[in-house]
Amino acid sequence: MSGSRIGIIGGGLGGLASACVLAARGHQVTLFERNPWFGGKAAQLDAQGFRFDMGPTILTIPGVLERIFGEAGKNLGDYMELVRLDPQWRCFYTDGSILDLHSEMQAMANEFKRFAPEKDLLPGYQRFLQFSERMKKVSDQFFFWKSVGGMRDIFEWKTTFQTKVLGDVLAMRMGKSVADTVRKFVPEPRVAQMLDHFTQYVGSSPEASPAVLCGIATMQTNEGVWYPMLGTRAVPTALTKLAEELGVTLRNQCAVREIVTDDRSRKVTGVVTESGESISFDAVVSNCDTVRTHKEMLAATGKPSKSFQKRRGYEAACSGVVLYLGLKKKYDHILHHNFVFSNDPHTEFASIYERGDPADDLTAYVCSPAQTEPAVAPPGGDALYVLVHTPYLRPHHQWKTMFPEYRQKILNKLKTTAGMEDIEERIAFESALTPQDINDRYHVLNGAIYGLASHGKWFGAFKPANRSPDLAGLYLAGGSAHPGPGMPMALMSGWIAADVLDQDYQKAVGKPKDMQVASA
Repeated sequence: MSGSRIGIIGGGLGGLASACVLAARGHQVTLFERNPWFGGKAAQLDAQGFRFDMGPTILTIPGVLERIFGEAGKNLGDYMELVRLDPQWRCFYTDGSILDLHSEMQAMANEFKRFAPEKDLLPGYQRFLQFSERMKKVSDQFFFWKSVGGMRDIFEWKTTFQTKVLGDVLAMRMGKSVADTVRKFVPEPRVAQMLDHFTQYVGSSPEASPAVLCGIATMQTNEGVWYPMLGTRAVPTALTKLAEELGVTLRNQCAVREIVTDDRSRKVTGVVTESGESISFDAVVSNCDTVRTHKEMLAATGKPSKSFQKRRGYEAACSGVVLYLGLKKKYDHILHHNFVFSNDPHTEFASIYERGDPADDLTAYVCSPAQTEPAVAPPGGDALYVLVHTPYLRPHHQWKTMFPEYRQKILNKLKTTAGMEDIEERIAFESALTPQDINDRYHVLNGAIYGLASHGKWFGAFKPANRSPDLAGLYLAGGSAHPGPGMPMALMSGWIAADVLDQDYQKAVGKPKDMQVASA
């Protein structure tokens, strides 16, 4: 086999994607995962006849997965069954109103007429989606499918001052937030609150995140929300199967302690596992948290690690409390995906993102998979997943003592706003994760679910580049690397890391890129 020897640290979605792409292109790949399972936060909980997706539950932009499987000449449909969900969300508000999000414009027009017959909401919503489509096109052209760490990676400077490019830059509304932009088009507070929550895919405040992230809205409405039968756990299961077929060496329950480098060349040369095993590699992809990669695994590298840490202020995205509620009887008035909103998003976001305290009046995301796949629970029941965003871990957070009271606040919210008055009587099984649990279980920065925050109206969309500028042979993938968190973006980060690594290899050996698979 031709190709280089690649070590991948972390078997989350980004690491699995990188492993499959690199193996498909002829490289010799070994993937290390500290946990017994592959898939990172896309894990599964089975108990008393209930099956829960423990991490991500919303799959969008399935074209990213199709591209990864296409690298190996495989059809995604042969590995998993995807069901499109429409309406995509149901939103519950404190005034008792309910709003569904549809992908089809006429359905949305009818929904707005039902929701607020006295207001003409459709034109503003359409203008917002037109802006969102422009942001998606800007992202497709300048941001996605390549390694980006800042403005200099986006544009070719010889074309930057061309009229069209300048128009794209101005269209990004740099200096404006998602919340500013949403309300420019849709001032109706309840609809604006719904649109704000596209930014929650990246675990950041819409009031502090750049307007370009509004592009997420059209990606979802146009490309759909999908449910993989057997749950989102089916995604890493399919990727693991593909990796095995492609000859990837999979080593679970094998943590990496150190990334080894050569001080003279400032190049990665291998890894050392927790057990002390030293393994040489030509390059390494870290699917671990990027900050912890540099602070812990590269602590001995000196200048390269310090360069990363000094490049910018890295703020963890939010964390969360997750309740896994096995219900004896499912609710028929909710959809597969639901948001149960707070009364005042500004107060809620200020508490979470500015003061660092869990919000008193919270927003809960509720996933009811039995609406699509009844087999997640005993007959007639449901495996309810309830997520409430909280601040990332602060020194004063003691979740063992904080959790019981906050759990009750969450249940009270579901009772008063989502029409689940008898939820406590329906619970047959219960488990939970707190921010401390998430931190300990997944080894992420301060318990952050979504990697690094996207805060900063000018440059908040930028994450560490997938090709390290500090160490040759080091590549970064996962939610804390470019392009950011969420299932499709984490998968894309893995593809990008693999692609730029392969490009570098092809240049080094002087072989045209289009010859690589044929010679594998």
